[in-house]
Amino acid sequence: MNNKIALITGGSRGLGKNMALRLAEQGSDVILTFNSKENEALEVVKEIEGKGRRAEALQLNVGETKSFDDFISRVSQILKEKWERNTFDFLINNAGVEANGSIAQMSEETFDLLCNIHFKGAFFLTQKSLPLIADGGRIVNLSSGLARFVSPGYAAYASMKGAIEVFTRYLAKEVGVRGITANVVAPGAIETDFTKDLFENAQAIEFITSQTALGRTGVPEDIGGIVAFLCTEEARWITAQRIEASGGVFL
Repeated sequence: MNNKIALITGGSRGLGKNMALRLAEQGSDVILTFNSKENEALEVVKEIEGKGRRAEALQLNVGETKSFDDFISRVSQILKEKWERNTFDFLINNAGVEANGSIAQMSEETFDLLCNIHFKGAFFLTQKSLPLIADGGRIVNLSSGLARFVSPGYAAYASMKGAIEVFTRYLAKEVGVRGITANVVAPGAIETDFTKDLFENAQAIEFITSQTALGRTGVPEDIGGIVAFLCTEEARWITAQRIEASGGVFL
């Protein structure tokens, strides 16, 4: 039986790093991408290898769709050279950036940045990856609690995540004939460098905590295991679903 292989975008830190490590603990090998911080990505590779799994780190800017053909070619080459396979099993579209601003203040440049990374990039990387995803595989897309509740200043970002949620339902319908599932995980406020500005606002964090059923904000370890579970055989009957992992915020 071949080892399972996961491709995780933005796997060098934060949520993506935790997903990579949890999948490795579960027995999967990992191909992770980084945008600019290669050293961090290589450290994650070492951690995965320390768990007895194989890993590879590849540079990718998910906002540059013109680079995807070359990236997929590199993935295909590595699969053949390192794993003697033509396919991988799990695609996790995790990479992202944060940029906030009111609707009145939002620049077209920032809007395009958010769209290119969070929606267009995930859409077309998935498209390009489909021939390489094994039948019976898994696709997990990352959304946000902000697609459900409203926090002024995140209209553009949340709109991209709302688009990802609709895309995932359509995707699940199209890939279901191959036994591939497609689901969304939507975190709430998670403390990473991605959310540094939010967590430096003590008043905002106090308010979010007071409105969360479990009485705290999240950490990356709250998310990685959920993504790992969705990649198990036990989760084979879950598809086209949005799983919010927010501790019960703004119920």
